[in-house]
Amino acid sequence: MDEVAGTLPTPLVTTLVLAIVAVAAAVGLWWRQRQRAARSIRARLTRAGVALLADVLLPDGDAGELHVEYLVLTGQGIVLVDVRDVAGHVFGSEAMQEWAVLGGNRRQAFANPLPALYDRVAALRRLLPDVPVRGVVAFTQQATFTKGVPPNVTPIDRLLEEIEAERSSEDAVLRAVLEAAWARLGAAAQPRRSGSS
Repeated sequence: MDEVAGTLPTPLVTTLVLAIVAVAAAVGLWWRQRQRAARSIRARLTRAGVALLADVLLPDGDAGELHVEYLVLTGQGIVLVDVRDVAGHVFGSEAMQEWAVLGGNRRQAFANPLPALYDRVAALRRLLPDVPVRGVVAFTQQATFTKGVPPNVTPIDRLLEEIEAERSSEDAVLRAVLEAAWARLGAAAQPRRSGSS
């Protein structure tokens, strides 16, 4: 009887094993989420730049607001970043109204992102006329441009390398100007309200 009882799991052992499995699953889920977050574009932009503002509204100069996905402070200026996460071959140019993505057996169309980018950059330059500002549309790595890459469009990895290279500035005057401009930008930028576009 004792021999059989020793080989059968008791309620305490079963509970302990289930608890260990549950903790291991929770730790595994936490680790995967942490790794995914570290690979996220927001996290990567944060690490590459000096400072980051994300998902904000900027005054457009006409009593309205423009949504900005990312603003990155570098040692050389401010970079406005719009991210497009598409998979496939992207066909587009500065003059085309609509761009297309061909992937597998499907075709997806979307509005040319450059006019909206130019509007955002113009609003940012009105707000900060004394600092270098540039804007880019960054595509994730699943996108390829087989017919040429339009101006102000880049793969996200290349953009991150550029931002990292611009991270520090040896010019103390430029650094002071950029820090003051970033403070003004932080004061003008408002968090996007839910339901806003």
